[in-house]
Amino acid sequence: MMGENWRLAWPAGLLLLLLIPPLLWWSSAKRRRGAVVYSSVDLLDGAGPSLRQRAVWLPAALRAAGLTLLIVALARPQEGIGEVRTTAQGVAIMAVVDRSASMSIPMSFDGQNMSRLDVVKQVFTQFVEGDGKSLKGRPEDLVGLVTFALFPETVCPLVRIHGTLVKLVDSINIADKEFEAGTAIGDGLALAAARLHEAEVELQKRNEGQADPEFEIKSKAIILLTDGDENRGEVRALDAAEMCKEWGIRIYAIGIGDDRGGIVQTPMGKMRLPRGDGFNEALLQRLAELTGGMYRKAADGEALTRIYQEIDSLEKTEIKSTEYTNYRERFMDWAAAGVALLGLELLLSATVLRRIP
Repeated sequence: MMGENWRLAWPAGLLLLLLIPPLLWWSSAKRRRGAVVYSSVDLLDGAGPSLRQRAVWLPAALRAAGLTLLIVALARPQEGIGEVRTTAQGVAIMAVVDRSASMSIPMSFDGQNMSRLDVVKQVFTQFVEGDGKSLKGRPEDLVGLVTFALFPETVCPLVRIHGTLVKLVDSINIADKEFEAGTAIGDGLALAAARLHEAEVELQKRNEGQADPEFEIKSKAIILLTDGDENRGEVRALDAAEMCKEWGIRIYAIGIGDDRGGIVQTPMGKMRLPRGDGFNEALLQRLAELTGGMYRKAADGEALTRIYQEIDSLEKTEIKSTEYTNYRERFMDWAAAGVALLGLELLLSATVLRRIP
């Protein structure tokens, strides 16, 4: 009935078990006298022991067992329920992805040519979930996504369960050239920063008073991915960076393509695309410097993967597992069993095993 996960809160109570033998002896001696007087015991010759005679020991055994269970109950048996609690000091990350028309330009990744946006989507998914190789995933972190072209949009708020986020990433499309032309970098950054700040405030309220909260935000970061220069928006990118600096948010600014245009793999080898407008390298560098982040440029998908590896090494999550045991009182189980046995002993002694007188 007791295993390794059991304990007694008052083990000294088991000393009461020493009283059971003398108590049973006293009870038996008290009742040890002749019951019926016969003129001669020869009258009983040939009469074998009856079933009741064979069971004469049963009441005493039931009494001993019942008293034993009651004494064990007084010693307060407790069942240990072991649990492992995992707490994390993680990173809150908002990706801010440019989906303007220029993100449809081809880009090389893993031996294939696909749009810049598709490469960004694929590598970001690997960053979140892991690729089984160099990217381990961010399973304990809060991750969300904002996209922008002419206007910013929250595709997914900060979440720790990333299944829905990955599905939403896959649904992102290039902005309409006619109705959504523009690159509002500042608006995208401002929206992402507000999301991060609100999440931190909300989480602090939820954790208030908890000695060991399940999740705490250790650091906040924005990963900005764009291939264009700021030309639209109500909030300027540098003003948004000042807001990030005030709220302790680092910006990891990534220029997609390069200052001489994108590079694609063709059957004839690598081919460099015309530069076009391109991204504003000086602006992206300034955004990173203001917030204590980092600026990098990715000419292809492999370079983008390496940048995410670098971010992985800089933004680490601390996970702590604590084993502890809760104990559940089992007094009533043992006490109920003891009372049941004593009740059965009284019932048998008063009926089928009754002794006369």
